[in-house]
Amino acid sequence: MKKKKIGKEIISAENVVKKFGDFEALKGVTAKIFEKEVVVVLGPSGSGKSTFIRTINRLEPHNSGKIVVDGVEINDDVKNLQKVRSNVGMVFQQFNLFPHLSVLRNVTLAPQKVKGLSRTEANDVAMALLERVGIPEQAEKFPSQLSGGQQQRVAIARALAMQPKIMLFDEPTSALDPEMIKEVLEVMTELAESGMTMICVTHEMGFAKSVADRFLFFDEGLIVEEGTPEHFFKNPKEERTKLFLSQIL
Repeated sequence: MKKKKIGKEIISAENVVKKFGDFEALKGVTAKIFEKEVVVVLGPSGSGKSTFIRTINRLEPHNSGKIVVDGVEINDDVKNLQKVRSNVGMVFQQFNLFPHLSVLRNVTLAPQKVKGLSRTEANDVAMALLERVGIPEQAEKFPSQLSGGQQQRVAIARALAMQPKIMLFDEPTSALDPEMIKEVLEVMTELAESGMTMICVTHEMGFAKSVADRFLFFDEGLIVEEGTPEHFFKNPKEERTKLFLSQIL
């Protein structure tokens, strides 16, 4: 993948704490993400990596600390939250598609309701995106008629339909059969190469190595180590990082 120019800071997290009852899922996480950067978040189960990316669009409200996305601080202010969410797309493990709506309607719904596009405009955008993710011929089908890989590609198209500046991926291939993983990763690779700012929680190491500008390694609610792919795979410093990599590589 050719080297791209990383832009200005677009996400800043300072000392972010998130608790679930007495359990501290994030223990004061500080990180910066830059425009056009692809950041892969690694870590064992329960390390806080998914919680961290869910705080970025306030799917999980943080208890303390500060998160700023594209100049807007995330807090209880509804206007701020709407601004942030219109700029941040998210793709989950489960596809979360509306089962009673066609593929096309799943993709057009939010642009019409939130961005005020006409049905024709929204349809044009949706078809271009379904073409981009390689499934334009599935537009009139319902989610239940698609494979898991196709459903996840619809979910990516739906997130892109809002024209976000940032895409968050929370283990987007972990619910897929092995033969369907490749088709989803190909779409994500194309996105990364197009200059989309991306934060990906994933264990797909081949993909991660090929697209990541930087890795964040989480353990027990903290970022234990960060660095380039070169650093991570050839010269990790922390014992916990070395142990984790020895288990997954």
